[in-house]
Amino acid sequence: MSLAADLSAVYTDFHTNGPAQITKPIRDSTADFVANFDFQKAIKVGDTLPPFKLSDAFGNEISSSTLLAKGPLLLTFYRGEWCPFCNLALRALQKHLPEFKAKGVTLVAITCEVPKQALSTSEKNELKFSVLSDPENKYAGELGLLFAMPEYMRPVFDTFGVDFKERNGDDSFVLPVPATLLVDQKGVVRNTFVEPEYAKRAEPETVLGWIDQL
Repeated sequence: MSLAADLSAVYTDFHTNGPAQITKPIRDSTADFVANFDFQKAIKVGDTLPPFKLSDAFGNEISSSTLLAKGPLLLTFYRGEWCPFCNLALRALQKHLPEFKAKGVTLVAITCEVPKQALSTSEKNELKFSVLSDPENKYAGELGLLFAMPEYMRPVFDTFGVDFKERNGDDSFVLPVPATLLVDQKGVVRNTFVEPEYAKRAEPETVLGWIDQL
């Protein structure tokens, strides 16, 4: 089964069987964000990737320059461990990690969650690639990949027991937009998947096709 099929199954089940007081605000906020997301402000093919230095799940500082010295870089942004769609996407990428490595590509995930939460995500999904923490979504903001959630969504997350201040280290109520970028060794963005609809993610097979075109 494709990643898209897995994501669709989870989405359909939740929005079919979940209570309306939960599903309706999620649908409304998503529809509004999709309608208003400015793709022109998001990082694009041909752009040079802004440099970064971010901590991994173990507190080690990882820089983009160090990663690019090894070869092309595959970056994927995810919202948090609490998001089932993110976990499905991360596990799908993990399944193809040997293929990425065989092609000389380094895979790295970036999240707004603090390192201990990134570690939890890594362990939960048995990830063998680095998960980096982007405090206050500063790097995602540089790339134009931010979703400032409306205040009416706070009770929804309270219902699920998601404490963003604890998970993210701040109470800004902002998430990164799910995105996957392929960057060549010169630091130039060669392919992007930027999707304001949170239940849609890049297919690993599609990403492998990108890599073959480098």
